[in-house]
Amino acid sequence: MFGATQISKAQFLDKARQAREERKGLKEREKAAVKIQALIRRFLCRCRLQSEIRREVDEFLEGTENGSIKITALAIFRIARKLLMIFRTKQDKVRFEKLCRCILTSMECENETKVWFVSLALSKDLTLLWIKQIKDILWLCCEYLKMLKPDILQDSKLITLYLTMLVNFTDTSTWKICRGKGENLRPALTHICANIMGHLNQKGFYSVLQILLTNGLARSRPSLSKATLTALFSLALRPVLAAQFSDNLLRSFLIHIMSVPALISHLSVLTPDRLSVIETNGLFHKFILFLSREDQCSDVCVCLEGSHTLCLLGNLIHLGHLTEKVLEEETGHFVSVLTQMLSYCQKYVSQKKSNLTHWHPVLGWFSQTVDYGLNESMPLLTKQLQHLWGVHMIRILFREVLSKKLAENPDVSVVTTPSSSPQNNLPMKNLFKRAFQKSASVRHILKPIGGKRVDSQEVQKVCNICVLYQTALTTLTQIRLQILTGLTYLDDLLPKLWAFICELGPQGGLKLFLECLSNDTEESRRLLAMLVLFCDCSRHLITILDDIEVYEEQISFKLEELVTISAFLNCFVFKMVWDGILENAKGETLELFHSVHGWLMVLYERDCRRRFAPEDHWLRKDLKPAVLFQELDKERKRAQLLLQYIPHVIPHKNRVLLFRNIVTKEKEKLGLVETNTASPHVTHITIRRSRMLEDGYDQLRQLSQNAMKGVIRVKFVNDLGVDEAGIDQDGVFKEFLEEIIKKVFDPALNLFKTTSTNDRLYPSPTSYIHENYLQLFEFVGKMLGKAVYEGIVVDVPFASFFLSQLLGHHHSIFYSSVDELPSLDPEFYKNLTSIKRYDGDISDLGLTLSYDEDVMGQLVCHELVPGGKSISVNNENKISYIHLMAHFRMHTQIKNQTAALISGFRSIIRPEWIRMFSAPELQRLISGDNAEIDLDDLKKHTVYYGGFHGSHRVIVWLWDILANDFNSEEKAMFLKVTSSFAVFVRNVHYPI
Repeated sequence: MFGATQISKAQFLDKARQAREERKGLKEREKAAVKIQALIRRFLCRCRLQSEIRREVDEFLEGTENGSIKITALAIFRIARKLLMIFRTKQDKVRFEKLCRCILTSMECENETKVWFVSLALSKDLTLLWIKQIKDILWLCCEYLKMLKPDILQDSKLITLYLTMLVNFTDTSTWKICRGKGENLRPALTHICANIMGHLNQKGFYSVLQILLTNGLARSRPSLSKATLTALFSLALRPVLAAQFSDNLLRSFLIHIMSVPALISHLSVLTPDRLSVIETNGLFHKFILFLSREDQCSDVCVCLEGSHTLCLLGNLIHLGHLTEKVLEEETGHFVSVLTQMLSYCQKYVSQKKSNLTHWHPVLGWFSQTVDYGLNESMPLLTKQLQHLWGVHMIRILFREVLSKKLAENPDVSVVTTPSSSPQNNLPMKNLFKRAFQKSASVRHILKPIGGKRVDSQEVQKVCNICVLYQTALTTLTQIRLQILTGLTYLDDLLPKLWAFICELGPQGGLKLFLECLSNDTEESRRLLAMLVLFCDCSRHLITILDDIEVYEEQISFKLEELVTISAFLNCFVFKMVWDGILENAKGETLELFHSVHGWLMVLYERDCRRRFAPEDHWLRKDLKPAVLFQELDKERKRAQLLLQYIPHVIPHKNRVLLFRNIVTKEKEKLGLVETNTASPHVTHITIRRSRMLEDGYDQLRQLSQNAMKGVIRVKFVNDLGVDEAGIDQDGVFKEFLEEIIKKVFDPALNLFKTTSTNDRLYPSPTSYIHENYLQLFEFVGKMLGKAVYEGIVVDVPFASFFLSQLLGHHHSIFYSSVDELPSLDPEFYKNLTSIKRYDGDISDLGLTLSYDEDVMGQLVCHELVPGGKSISVNNENKISYIHLMAHFRMHTQIKNQTAALISGFRSIIRPEWIRMFSAPELQRLISGDNAEIDLDDLKKHTVYYGGFHGSHRVIVWLWDILANDFNSEEKAMFLKVTSSFAVFVRNVHYPI
C-alpha cells in the first residue's frame, strides 16, 4: 500500500515538472518569435529604406547625366552621404562610379563656386563632414583599384576614373577655387589635402599603389598607359614630398613602390619626366643614405623578402646608372647598400632542390617563398641588374684601379711592317702582325712588388667593391656567367687589378694573402674576396678566349704575366694544402680555395695543350717525393689532398712510380702476385694467329674484372692447329696484347679514325657499321686498360681531346670544346674562330645551327639543337654556334663509342689513379717516353737463359753493338723485340 502511494507521488511530481518545462518553452518560443518578427521588420524596413535611398540616388545621378537636375556641391554632398550610409561594394559599384564622375564634373565647371564639390571645405558647418566624406570616397576608390586588372579594357577605364579622383583631391593644383582671389585659400586647402593624404596612408594607400603597379608592370609588356603610370607615380611621391622625406615615408616608398619589378625601366620608357622629378628632388641620394644605415636596410629587406628585395635592388642599380654624379659622390654608400641587400638574399640561396626550396629564375633554388607572379618580369629585372656589371658602372666603381697607368717598357720597340708589302693584304698576316705589335710592347711585366698599405682608404674601397661583385656572383646564381662576362669586358680591368694586388702589403701578394687565411678579421675577408673575384674573372676570361687571343693577341694578360700569376697561384694552393689549411676549410675559406685552384688548373691545362711556361715551372722544389710517399703510406690527409688537387707539383717520373705502386698494392690485395704460400689464378687462352682479334674478343670479353687484372697466359696455334713452341713468361701475352691493339686501332678497320694533320687516333663516327660495335669498344678499353695496368707500352697515339675525355676533363665546368678542337682538325678550328672575328653581319654567310656531313657517299644533316636546320646563325648566337659545333664534332658524334671505351678502360684502371696525369702525360703512360734508352739500366735488369751470362763474349758483343752501332730507333725496336717474344727453349747457333 505504501509503495503504491510513493509511485503516484513520483508520477505527480514528474507531470508537474513537465508542465513547468512546457510553459517555460512556450514563453521562450513566444519571446523568440517576437524577436524574430522584430528583426524581420527591422530588416524589411531597412531594405525599404535602402531601396528608397538607392532609387533616390539613381534618380539624382540620372538627372545629372541627362541635365534635368542641376549639379550643386551641396546636392552631391547630401546624395553621397546617403549612398555611403547604405553602401555595399558589389551592389553599388555602378552608382559609385557615377558619383565619382558627377563629383569630377562639378570640379570642371568654370566660375561656379556653388558647383565645385571642394567648395564645401570652406563651409563652417560642413567642413568636418565634407573632409570625412571625401576621405571615405577616396578610400573606396582605393578599394576598387585593388580589385581592378589593368589589362582589361573596362577595368582600365575605371582605373583612370578612380586615379583622377585621387589625383584631384590630394593636391590643390587643379582646384579652380584657388585661382585668382582664391590663392589666399591655398595654404588652408593644402593642409586639408595633407590631412586627407595622411588618412589614406594610415589605411594602406601605398599597398594599393603597389598592387596596381605590380598588376600593370610585372609582365613583359606593361598594361599601364603613360597617363596612368604618371598618375600612379605622382600619387606615390606626394606623401614623401609633403612630409619632406621623413624616414617613415621613405621606408614605405622603398618597400611598396621601389620594389615594383623594373619600375625605373618602365618610367624611363613611358614617362621619362617622372625620372626628372626623382633627380630634381634628389630621391636616389636620399634612398642610398637611408639604406646605408644597416638597421634600416635590414628592416626593408626583411619586410620585402627575397623576390621583392631583388626588384628593389634592380631599381636602385638602374637609378645609379642614370644618375652618374650621385653615384660618383656616394660610391661607398651605394656599394655598401647593394652588398647588404645581396647578402640578405644570399642567406636563402640554396645549392640544390629540397622540400623547403623554390625555383627562382635569377637566384636559383631559394628557401624563401617565391612570388611566381613576378616571373614574367624577370627578363626586365635582369636587364636592370646588368647595369651593375656594365662598362659604364664598372668604370665608375673601379675608377681608382682603372685610372692607374701600367708602367710602359721603354726598352721594347714597336715592330712595324712596311705597308707596301703585298702580304699585308692578307687578313691572317695582318692579324699576326697586330698581335705581335701588341704583345711586343705596351708595359712592364706585372710582378708582386708590395708597398701599399692594406688599411688605406683606397685599398678598403677597392676591397668593398670586390666584395660587392663577389656577393653578386654567389647570390645571382642563374646569371653568374653574365656577371663574369661583364667584368671581363674591359681588357685593362684584370691586368690593373692584378697590378693592384701586386702592390699590396710590404712584399706584395702571396705572403699577405697567406697571412689573411690565419686572420679571421673583416679586413682579411675583404682582401681574400678581392683575390677570389680576380681568380673567378680571370679564369672565365681565359676559358672563353681562343688560342689566337691568348698566345698571339695576348688579350688582357701577356704570356709572361700568366707565368707570374700561375707561379703565385701554384704556391698559394700548395701552401693551403701542405700547411693543413684545406683539411679543416669550410665556408669562405673553401670557396677561396676552389676559386684559386680553378684558375690555377685552367692555366695548367692550357699550358699542357700549348706551352707558355718554362720547363719545370709547375714543380715544387721544396716538396721531397720521398716525404710525400711516406705520408701517403701513412694515409696523411694533406698528402692525399695534394695528390687529388695539384699532382702536377710532383715530377712526372715520381707520379708514374706512384701509379705503379698503387697497381702493385691492388695486385697484392687481389692475390695476383706470386708468394711463397700461394700462386695467383692463371687464365689460359688459345689464340689462332690468323684470327687473333676474333679469338681474343671471344675469350677475354667474358672474363670477370679480377680475372682481367690477373695473370693471362696465351698459347698461339698456327693455321693447322699446331701449338707454337715457347713458354709464356708474360712475353707472349705482351706480344698478343700489342698485336691485338695494333689491329683494333688500325684506321682501315674503321673503329678508329686519325686526325687530319698529325695522325692521332680517336673513335670513328661511322664505326656503328660494325655489328656489336659498342661491345667492341668496351673490349678495346679493357685491352688498353690491361696494357696500362701491366706497364706494357703500346704505340697508340691518341688525339688530345680524346685523352681529355678519358681523364674525365670534359665533365669540368671549365672545359671548353673549342680549346680542344685544334687537336682534331686545326683547319676546321681556324674556320670556326674566323666566324667569331667576322666584323660584318654573320647571317650573310647563310649558316644554320646544323652540320652537314658526307657519310659513306650520302649527305647527312645533323641539327646542333632541335630545329637547328631552320635557325640562322647571326651575330647574337654565333658564339653558341661555335661551341655547339665543336661539341658536336668531338663529343656528340662519338658519344656512345667513347662511353663504351671509357667503361672498359675504367673496369681495369680506376679514374682516380690517372687523375694525377695531364693528357700528354697519360699519352706517355700509354705509349712510353721518347727519352733515350738507358743501356746500363737495361743491362742491370736483363735475365739470361740457355747458358748465357753477362760476361759471355756474344753478350759482350751484343752490348757493344747496341752502344756504338744502333741509333735510338733501332734500340727501341731491339727493346720491343727482347721484351715481347717468347724465350725459345732450343740451342741458339751463333758465329764463333
